[in-house]
Amino acid sequence: MPASWKPSNYPSLSPYLVCHNPEGTIAFLEQAFDATVLRRHNDAEGDLSHAEVRIDDSVLMIGNLPEGADCDAHIHLYVPDAQAAFDRAIAAGGRIVQEPMQTRAGDDLRAGIKEPSGTTWWVASQPALQIA
Repeated sequence: MPASWKPSNYPSLSPYLVCHNPEGTIAFLEQAFDATVLRRHNDAEGDLSHAEVRIDDSVLMIGNLPEGADCDAHIHLYVPDAQAAFDRAIAAGGRIVQEPMQTRAGDDLRAGIKEPSGTTWWVASQPALQIA
């Protein structure tokens, strides 16, 4: 039975590359590994802010890193209840990167937590499909 709190054909856990040249990364992945863009969101200026690509049976998420910013590791995790996962992560000592929110109608409910070693975990679920 497919999970109703994440997109079908997506793994629960996905690496999340946050990089200075996301367009170049996507072009490289398409050419080198036959990656296919699944989703793409641009910011108000039309620049890529978030993309998801499939390589074989895996999904890689890619975000834009502002110029001059350093990058720690990011991991994206689909969970049945993003708010509950966020609350547990904060109680476990995580620091808030982003409160649970939807950027646009129909988007996943997503929150960011930085854990003690510096890895940022993004927890998300599809709100219309969350398990009560």
